[in-house]
Amino acid sequence: MKSDPRPRGATYDEADLLRRARAVRARAYAPYSHFRVGAVIVTDDGQVFEGVNVENASYRMTTCAEQSAIATMLSAGVRRPIVAVAVVGDGDDPCTPCGACRQTIFEFGPQATVYSSGDAGRPLVTLITELLPHGFGPQRLSQGQS
Repeated sequence: MKSDPRPRGATYDEADLLRRARAVRARAYAPYSHFRVGAVIVTDDGQVFEGVNVENASYRMTTCAEQSAIATMLSAGVRRPIVAVAVVGDGDDPCTPCGACRQTIFEFGPQATVYSSGDAGRPLVTLITELLPHGFGPQRLSQGQS
């Protein structure tokens, strides 16, 4: 059995995060793909932010739920590390963050636990570093700026 990947001191309920992500998913704007995604993030001080995917007729302009939640956090003036991300998408299989979202999560929560779920079965629980091994972050960037 895998050990609990939650950082020490992080207080949140995995089932509640997934319920909230599932509920917020209903507010997604997905008129083109009809694939709705809801996300909930938790900061190290327990603040919670929600987001949904927002599609656009110009597909490249679509915003993912995870990035929407992070933008909500930043818009609220919060710059705390993210410790948990719950992502729920339509369908039965776990909905893991796309590559761009993995990079964005890593930027704000390099030790975050990611709970990915669909409508059936148990969620996939991973660390962001498992989803994005050898992620490129601020520390690596600073090495090239000296």
